Amino acid sequence: MAETTNWNALIEDVVAGQWKDPNTGAAADLPFQTIELLETTEGHEADLVAPLTLGSRIAVVSDANTLEVMGRRVAKALRAIADVDEIVLPHDLACDEATIQMIRERTRHADGVVAVGSGVLNDSCKQATFLDDRPYAVFGTAASMNGYGASTASVTLASGLKISLPSHAPRGIFLDLAISAAAPTWLSAAGLGDSLCRSTAQIDWWASHRLFGTYYSDVPYLLQAGDEEPMLAHASGLARHDITAVGHLQRVLTLCSMGVCFAGVSHPGSMGEHQISHWIDMFAREHHPGTTHGQQVGVASLVMARLQARLMDAEEPPQARPTLVDETAMLARYGAQLGPLCIAEMKKTALDHSQTEAFNRKLWEIWPALRRELRPMATPVARMEAALKAAGGPLTGAELGLPRQLWHDAIRYSREIRGRWSFVNLAADAGLLEEFLESEW
Repeated sequence: MAETTNWNALIEDVVAGQWKDPNTGAAADLPFQTIELLETTEGHEADLVAPLTLGSRIAVVSDANTLEVMGRRVAKALRAIADVDEIVLPHDLACDEATIQMIRERTRHADGVVAVGSGVLNDSCKQATFLDDRPYAVFGTAASMNGYGASTASVTLASGLKISLPSHAPRGIFLDLAISAAAPTWLSAAGLGDSLCRSTAQIDWWASHRLFGTYYSDVPYLLQAGDEEPMLAHASGLARHDITAVGHLQRVLTLCSMGVCFAGVSHPGSMGEHQISHWIDMFAREHHPGTTHGQQVGVASLVMARLQARLMDAEEPPQARPTLVDETAMLARYGAQLGPLCIAEMKKTALDHSQTEAFNRKLWEIWPALRRELRPMATPVARMEAALKAAGGPLTGAELGLPRQLWHDAIRYSREIRGRWSFVNLAADAGLLEEFLESEW
């Protein structure tokens, strides 16, 4: 049994508008109506969904993995409040334009949709109902990601570019901890991997703020400050299907998504480490081992933590050189369609000669203070590794199943696909990245 019953502490205060941004006094502008973490949702499905007014005809969408786990149960329960269409999607879907169109077609007769699943299934239903202007809710089946409540969807376009598209959030999010705990342990380990990036993302984001004046908010980190340590302490329980361990993980994942709502941007939990994962998904192609976003982010977070620690250990700051934007090489690497898009993204963080001089002066002036500011934000790499290993997650590019050269390319070229500055930019512009890569598997 779980060691606490109120998994919704603090979460319910945010939903009710009682927890406010301490800097502005504003409540979160949440895109969803309700979210509940329950040790079980069995027997409560209709009561949970009824207040959401999804309509008189509801499509319950599950896939080959979640149908027997929870999908059939939810569909049966919701027949007490609406006519129900059961939609079962194939195994191993991708959240791409073809899948989204298929869901739109198969649910076209329904007033609203209830997704039963996580990750790809949730994002696909989210985007399909957004395009059709229909409400939806989700019963999460795994603690594998923090995007249940996001008002964006991660979609692979027909061009092959993977981007976050404007979407809408579910009206209701219901997380069954017993179901999540019973899921394959690699899914929970992936969720832990996705959560480890708090440290690395915060360091990248704060450094960018200090060096370039970009927007920063500490509210997302205040929200989850009391929950990160219990999550790490219970990491080994994820490998034992322990409800308490999954409860702590789901709380962090939920609070992280709420932090994004307060901040208004995804930066609090998505910086250099996510760019590495996105590069793999976009360009590994036939070498992609089939690993998930969370698994990749977990390993990438370890890489970013090591890189950040190495640079912050230096008494004197690294000195940048003007950024080399090799357009010919990028067009050869990414092709005529994606190449120009990646070039445009890289130019957003590229430094020319005058900008480099200003950057180096700024970095020299603030380096001692910046190091003092960043160190409390860092989770020790050994602590991150121990937790991920205890949960059963991969720790290296090799354990992800990636060829060494491709893994190095993912790190090396990650800054080319999204215009967010990170410590990868600093290391590359200072001529230190290649040496660092030699120390990485």
